[in-house]
Amino acid sequence: MKFATAPVRRLIALSAGLAALGAAALVGLPGPARAPEMRLTAATSAPPGGAYWHRKVLWKETHQRQLGSAGNRYSVVEQGLLERWTAPDGRSWVGSRTLGTYPQSAADRKAWRRDGSPAKWARAADGQTVSLSTQPGKGHVSPERGDNTFNLAGQKLTYDEVQRLPADPNRLKSWLAEAARAAREMNVDMSVTEALPELLYLIPAPKEVRAAAYQALLTTPGVKSRGKATDGMGRAGAALSYGYPDTVEKGKTMGLRTDLIVDTGTMLLLSKAHTTLIDGKPFPDKTSTETVLQAGWTDAQPAVPSLP
Repeated sequence: MKFATAPVRRLIALSAGLAALGAAALVGLPGPARAPEMRLTAATSAPPGGAYWHRKVLWKETHQRQLGSAGNRYSVVEQGLLERWTAPDGRSWVGSRTLGTYPQSAADRKAWRRDGSPAKWARAADGQTVSLSTQPGKGHVSPERGDNTFNLAGQKLTYDEVQRLPADPNRLKSWLAEAARAAREMNVDMSVTEALPELLYLIPAPKEVRAAAYQALLTTPGVKSRGKATDGMGRAGAALSYGYPDTVEKGKTMGLRTDLIVDTGTMLLLSKAHTTLIDGKPFPDKTSTETVLQAGWTDAQPAVPSLP
């Protein structure tokens, strides 16, 4: 099979003879070749454990602007739930709900109290308009518009194509690199590094493929193993980290580090955190985390995310 080039389109089959080349050719997904135009139909493989691949993520992010006034300025953290249900035919539903904003640190909490302990904010300290509250929102759920495919490394895959991704670490990395090159990604190596964690929770890859993705991460240049760690829910897993190319702004070196925690029993991602680095040191006012509360197959229908 041949990869889609930019702009992204669905993979196109070359021929049964090319598919038979297998790992030696390694220019597409393993398995038999399909019709020239791989149109999404209802005739997909039956999922192993439910009607939807379901992900429920708790996200937290430091708000980009400080709140308060005068000597009572403080940073706050926004948080919320994001859920997505995807059927094997690619149809998806998205549910979201804000969980309330809170002061970031003990010092921020003191400044917030001096500011009168507001429960809502319409203006930031610099006068910019914001809409923040300490109370959870009502939330909503709705169908997601799109072309009913699974995105990976610049390619749009069907469910069956996801199931046929290589379950060998080296072949998987080669597949992702070729996919990224075909999609004309600017940094192929970084595209591969970013795609591997996505296989651990975002798309319905088989456990064998998820295991290959984890092993591939361990041998990817720039990825560091950091032993055991616990996520925000107290769950233990294997910790990994990698960085992005640094840039220089106003004489300071700016970088970004991503930290992962993986459950090596289920081969599912537990959490992902992004930290901005200035001259190599963490900048606390620019951080975000995603804690994967649930990832797997379910028969439960899409609904507004419930409060934790």
